[in-house]
This record gives sequence, structure tokens and C-alpha cells, in this order.
Amino acid sequence: MSANFEAKKEVVEEIKAKINESKSVILATYDRLTVAEVTQLRGKFRDASCEYKVYKNTLVRKAFEELGVTAFDADLNGATAFVFCPDETSGCAIIAKAVKETPALADKIVPKSAYVGGAYVDAEGVKKLAAIPSREVLLAKMVGCLQAPIANLAYVMNAIAGQKS
Repeated sequence: MSANFEAKKEVVEEIKAKINESKSVILATYDRLTVAEVTQLRGKFRDASCEYKVYKNTLVRKAFEELGVTAFDADLNGATAFVFCPDETSGCAIIAKAVKETPALADKIVPKSAYVGGAYVDAEGVKKLAAIPSREVLLAKMVGCLQAPIANLAYVMNAIAGQKS
């Protein structure tokens, strides 16, 4: 076999490993991004422990096929960037926040779909995932909800104890 074929097989194995290690993989169209914009996006993804990569669509298609996933065939065309994330929402949120902060990016990086928890998520689903707060924020809200009744009870008991007969 040729060295080129072996190199492509190695890349497909690398992609499969990244897909298996990630809780979500976002596919996004990128067009006319400047080097500075790509560098800024990569930094934001790196801060969230995500990895922004560009692979040949045919190699990613092959990796998905070897994993038994065929839902992405329609999305694997044109310039496609892949974001491998350790959680379900961070990559989607970073793209949405970057577009919101820099409106010029709205046409340049557009989510196509995602692979979350072993399932295909369309572009509309990616937008919904971006709106979900991070795990830490959700946990903090839950703790606040659990703590509020106890704090209110302590306040009422203290008020009752402080009343004069």
C-alpha cells in the first residue's frame, strides 16, 4: 500500500479516537475567516478544553462510517470545521457567543450540525444547545434553589425569636 493511503488511515483513526473521546462534535461551515479570527476562536475553544480542527470531509465521513454513523453525509461538504468538546454545550455556546460579540463572524462561521451523545443534532438543535447554561451554572442554580427554603426558615425563626412579648 502507498504511504499516502497509510497516512490517511492514520488520520481516520485519529478522527475516530477524537469522536469517541468527545461528548460532542460540532460541524461548522467556515468561510473567509482571517488568521486573527481563527486564532481567537481556537483560543476560546482551548480555554474550554475543546479542540478546533479542519479535516478533509472524506476522511471524517469515513471515520463516521466506521463508527456506524451515516447521518452526517449531507453536512460533510464544503469548507467544514470540526470542534471536539468534552461536554455537550460548550462548543455550541462558544460559537454563538463569538458571533454575538463579533457580528462580522455571523456569515463566516455557521454551525451545520453536531454529534452529541451518539446522536445527530441539526443546526436548529445546535442553537438550542448553545442556549443551555454550562453544567457548573446549572449546579449553582440547583444549590441556590435547595438553599433558599432553609435560609428563609432560618430568617423566620430568627424573626420570631427576636420578637418581644
